[in-house]
Amino acid sequence: MPESKVSAGPTAGRVLRDLIEAERPLVVPGCADALTARIAADVGFPALYATGAGISNALLGLPDLGLATFTEVLDQVTRICAAVDVPVIADIDTGYGNALNTYRAVRAFERAGVAAVQIEDQQFPKRCGHFTGTQTVAAAEMVGKIEAALDARRDDSLVVIARTDAIHGGGVDDAVERASTYAQAGADLIFIEAPTTAAVLEELPRLIDAPLVANMVEGGRTPLFDARQLGAMGYRVVLFANTALRASALAARDVLHALRQDGGSGAVLDRLLSWDERQRLVGLPELEERAARYAITDGGFDR
Repeated sequence: MPESKVSAGPTAGRVLRDLIEAERPLVVPGCADALTARIAADVGFPALYATGAGISNALLGLPDLGLATFTEVLDQVTRICAAVDVPVIADIDTGYGNALNTYRAVRAFERAGVAAVQIEDQQFPKRCGHFTGTQTVAAAEMVGKIEAALDARRDDSLVVIARTDAIHGGGVDDAVERASTYAQAGADLIFIEAPTTAAVLEELPRLIDAPLVANMVEGGRTPLFDARQLGAMGYRVVLFANTALRASALAARDVLHALRQDGGSGAVLDRLLSWDERQRLVGLPELEERAARYAITDGGFDR
């Protein structure tokens, strides 16, 4: 029997933790599918965020209203993790139920290969934190989910991110109190969603004794800053959760509009990936080399 080739290298969680220590802050783009994940890794991002809102938009064509199911998101995150060799942070919404559901979800997402899970304290069905009408569960319920997530992980380096959406229901003081409680419960990173002013965004790292995540949502509730500015404020991780998705959607809409008007793609060739670049991004050269190595000759590859 051939020897096992299981790697003895660092786990995805350990790699992510090292990146968070080394890069102040760590900039993480959101990816809703495996191709976007490959592109983000290809241009040099060392970690990726599997965005729940983006998966709902891209996979289902639906808004971020808690409509994407546990298995739908898990399947998509599994594809993203399989497509890249960089650590992936998974947005698992509210844990898909109570603390027992959270335990099961963390086990499943860890098996899928994620480096981190992000859990939020909204009531189910949750909503995008930049929508109106968000409501939170009791802080004690969220603490139970954090404890379940910590118990569920088989690898202690798996990063647990606790997000609170309390600002818009309970105000900044409630959000800060919850954030501190979640950090004391053992969450590795704290994410306060949708602060609405630059003053609050700048103040939060001074009020909370834990490493913080900032989320930049173009057009959302939070004013936009770049990574250098957010790093100076004290944030350790900066998400641009749906920048790539929205850019891709705009480009697709514009090109399809031209195709509809012109009946051909000749006028937009300069806005398409080249044929060779497309095949490189999805790994065709490597697969053809592997096919040759294994002497796969029955039909070859349809390029």
